[in-house]
Amino acid sequence: MTDSPTGPPSGATATVRIKLPAHLRKLAQIGGEITVDVTGPATQRTVLDALERSYPVLRGTIRDHGTLRRRAFVRYFACEQDLSHASPDDPLPEPVTRGAEPLLIVGAMAGG
Repeated sequence: MTDSPTGPPSGATATVRIKLPAHLRKLAQIGGEITVDVTGPATQRTVLDALERSYPVLRGTIRDHGTLRRRAFVRYFACEQDLSHASPDDPLPEPVTRGAEPLLIVGAMAGG
C-alpha cells in the first residue's frame, strides 16, 4: 500500500485538528482545539461526519440537517485557503491530513 499525496492510504486513519468558533466550542463544552480521527480520505464530509459523531450537539449547526450542505454563515479555511466552496468530497490539504495545520471552521460576519 502506498501513501497518497493528499492523505492517508485507503483504510488508514488520519487525525485532523479542528478549530471551532467560540459559540460552537461553548455549545459543545470544548475548551479549545479538538481532534477527530478519520478513516480513509480526509475530506470536509468525512471530517464533519466524525466531528458530529463525537459531538452530537453540533449536528445542524455547521451543516443543514437534511442536505448536509454548509450553513450560509459558516466558512472553512485551511493552509490560508478558503475551502468553503470546494466540493465536500475533495481531499483536504496534506498539512491538514497529517495534523500539521488545523481545519478552521469560522462563523462569517455580515451586516452593516
